[in-house]
Amino acid sequence: MFLNSFRSSIQRAGVCSFSTGSKVLAGRPKIYTKTGDKGTSALFTGERRPKDDVVFDALGTNDELSSSIGLAREFCLDQANDLRGMVSQLEQVQCLLQDIGSNIATPRDSATAPRLARTEFDSDGQHVQDLETWIDAMDQELPPLTSFILPSGGKAAATLHVARSVSRRTERRVVPLAQEQRVDKSVAIYLNRLSDYLFTCGRYAAMKAGRQEVVYKKPRAPRVKKTATAPTPEAEQ
Repeated sequence: MFLNSFRSSIQRAGVCSFSTGSKVLAGRPKIYTKTGDKGTSALFTGERRPKDDVVFDALGTNDELSSSIGLAREFCLDQANDLRGMVSQLEQVQCLLQDIGSNIATPRDSATAPRLARTEFDSDGQHVQDLETWIDAMDQELPPLTSFILPSGGKAAATLHVARSVSRRTERRVVPLAQEQRVDKSVAIYLNRLSDYLFTCGRYAAMKAGRQEVVYKKPRAPRVKKTATAPTPEAEQ
């Protein structure tokens, strides 16, 4: 969303200078534009919509997903147990989420052909294939999954599971837009596969940390102690 504000500022100014009252900051855009103070924000097409529009809901959740992955990535760096390859993959995923944001912010049912072409996402399915390749490589090293597991296995693993759940929520926000052809269907497919990837990453990080995953066990119902009751007069008769 900041990227869209930055682009619109460039288009309005025409040059890299921005006026803020009596001050002009040459070559450095201001972080705040004040254009959203009335509760609206602009899409990449220039159209303004209320900030609670479904498109901005999807964009915000996608941004939250990238932030969740960024936190998980930092914990992976701290763990430093053969997770360098994963760290590089997570960085690539974050970059692709930026591209997904551009796709969401460019409604496929109303944008111009040049903008549609500029923001097209994964038309050949290569990014989804990369995720599947990474999943298969990690799965070869992991013990078979025989039970439901709970988010666990260390800080890196647990935060990867958080990112996985946010990925699912992002997918839920995007799927209706994809069904209405306002977002490329490839975006929804990528997010679906991404949650599988992040789940596998969580398990892999736990294994590399030498931590046991917490397995789901059905809690036992508390036992109710039976107390003896005195017979009623009716029972004695």
